[in-house]
Amino acid sequence: MPGSQTSNLELRTAIPPCPHFGRCGGCQLQHLTYPAQIRNKATQLRALFETAGLTLPEQQLHPSPPLVYRNRIRFTINEIDGQLRVGYIRNLANRGAGSSDAHPEHTKQYVFPDAGLEGEASLKPVSIPHGIFFLPIRECPIAAPILWRTTEAILALLNQSHSAWLRNSHHRLDQLELFTTADESHLQLTLYLRTDAKTLPAKLTTVFTALCEALRTSVPELSGAGILLLPLLSKQRSRRAEQPRPGPIWGAPGLNYTVAPLEPRTLNLEPQTYWVPRSAFFQINRFLLPELLDIVTANRSGNLAWDLYAGVGLFSRALAAHFTQVTSVEAAEPAFTALAATKLPNLRAIQATTLDFLRAAVLQRDRPSLIVLDPPRSGAGSEVCSLLARIAAPTLVYVSCSPETLPADLQTLAVSGYTIAELHLFDLFPQTTHIETVTILTRKK
Repeated sequence: MPGSQTSNLELRTAIPPCPHFGRCGGCQLQHLTYPAQIRNKATQLRALFETAGLTLPEQQLHPSPPLVYRNRIRFTINEIDGQLRVGYIRNLANRGAGSSDAHPEHTKQYVFPDAGLEGEASLKPVSIPHGIFFLPIRECPIAAPILWRTTEAILALLNQSHSAWLRNSHHRLDQLELFTTADESHLQLTLYLRTDAKTLPAKLTTVFTALCEALRTSVPELSGAGILLLPLLSKQRSRRAEQPRPGPIWGAPGLNYTVAPLEPRTLNLEPQTYWVPRSAFFQINRFLLPELLDIVTANRSGNLAWDLYAGVGLFSRALAAHFTQVTSVEAAEPAFTALAATKLPNLRAIQATTLDFLRAAVLQRDRPSLIVLDPPRSGAGSEVCSLLARIAAPTLVYVSCSPETLPADLQTLAVSGYTIAELHLFDLFPQTTHIETVTILTRKK
């Protein structure tokens, strides 16, 4: 009936909470109500599994507060009309978010105006790398409030120091990254600077120190800051392709991030505190972390557990309370250094890729009763999954941030005898199309 269709539509559509929705490209689902967003993601996940021929158990959904959930945010910085602004970059050709898919042959660069974008004719040229398009923003509703408050404060200070930060031929500000604890009590700041110099002049280091001291008067939660150096010119503006060099630092090099247990408190899961260096990876949804930690680690115990792609030890620390031995594998710095510094006698940190670790492990006799893996967006891959199948741990917990690569990995594991016992959809990224899952796989001995 027409009436019921209209009612259905009204239940699904919503007024986007962000004035930049559509032009930004980063939050693609703000036009839907939050329940509709969750249903859409569950439907998409089910379709991907069914296409792969996998038997799908009932999905367990873990929604998040839909706004102010991010504990970390990273902006691009650009100069517009003599003032530094923050915003997001994207490729105009595909009208979507992204910073690494630009075509080097494009020679014109544009900025989206604050309002009234009706077409490409309203774009204005600015000086940014090839094929990259910049949208200055006035707010970001998915970020924890302290992150935007700090952004406004630092922009005001930077724009007061024109001679140091604007129109410098040897170095220019490129990005701002902010990271806060779940309760917003401590904050870390990173400025990314593009430069052709090997080291920064002492004067700029002095200016940076003064900037941090001044910022702390308005943002007392600021506990540390640093500058990372990027190449002055880059044809491929990609976080994976560009390896920053360390520059000046101020204050603490990281923060202690506490993940509280769920309430009512899980019987065998206590609060966990992690040392997170400024540039190390850490999950960004400050509200869902307790629930994620609970599903992955609670009510699991035994002699040996492996935590692969361990990062700073999000899962390792909780597992160490209930396993005789935990082996944590991480290749990247500075996450590994933080992991190795964990003062737990039964936690063994190994700096290696997961693939190299497993190639050696299949030749040894140790067999874990639990393996947790949390690979990057590219997935674990066929060789890693084949090696996991040979090791044949009775339980695998696969944390995935890519439902597109997950089914192929699960197919490899299913052929070797693993069964999907549970499938959890964690909405770590509300308002966006991103899906995080936790799949629990078991096999008979």
